[in-house]
Amino acid sequence: MPLIDLAGFLLTGAVAGLLAGLFGVGGGAIMVPALILLFGHLGVGGDWGPHLAVGTSLAAIVGTGAASTLAHHRRGGVRWDLVVGLAPGIVLGAWAGAALAGFLPGLWLKRIFAVFLCYVGLRMLIPQRATGHRPLPGRAGLWTVGGGIGALSSLVGIGGGTITVPFLARCGLDLRQAVGTSAACGVPIAIAGAIGFIVVGWGRAGLPPMSSGFVYWPAVLSMLLASIPTAPLGARLAHRLPVAVLKRAFGVLLLLIAAQLAFG
Repeated sequence: MPLIDLAGFLLTGAVAGLLAGLFGVGGGAIMVPALILLFGHLGVGGDWGPHLAVGTSLAAIVGTGAASTLAHHRRGGVRWDLVVGLAPGIVLGAWAGAALAGFLPGLWLKRIFAVFLCYVGLRMLIPQRATGHRPLPGRAGLWTVGGGIGALSSLVGIGGGTITVPFLARCGLDLRQAVGTSAACGVPIAIAGAIGFIVVGWGRAGLPPMSSGFVYWPAVLSMLLASIPTAPLGARLAHRLPVAVLKRAFGVLLLLIAAQLAFG
């Protein structure tokens, strides 16, 4: 791999890990727009650049999500009964999201991700009001919710934390358990989504060497190597820095990135 390519992927992974630890957002919110810009600048993937960015992000989240899940599990922060209840819908939804992405032009995939970034950015800028708790749905309800979470998460290349955590918190889970359970749910999202993007991208013309469908493995490995040490650093900084102020700045940055993706 050319040195400039390696440096770009390492920097993307390092920043994604740092911000994920600092703000509690999934690394996909950082990796996907960075990879779209990197692939475009480096001429990797051609018109399939956005698809390659989403599939590559999902494959990287498998590793980071598994490490995060293990850490939460050791602290008793994962409700495995809910993970099991959501998982069938999550897997089916993730495959559906990947299949849909295979039919979308790259421009529309970029615009869908831009809308998602607007949602995340506004959540960081606008304080969330506390709402009353709702009861957890039954098995069919969990499958349905899991399907929606899996489909949207796979479509935009994230682990689903920005959707799963608010849902679980509204159902009365302690925030720590909501975050830990969401991290565990992110693993089947990433596995199923990555497999889906490999399948729908298989044999497409113009994809780079060392890729499987829409997953570019050199970028996956580089980002994993860089994000593993920076995520704990971000978590430590969260206890020392004015996170409320930084969240607003990060929200503005996400909105600017969304505008660039949508209209650039």
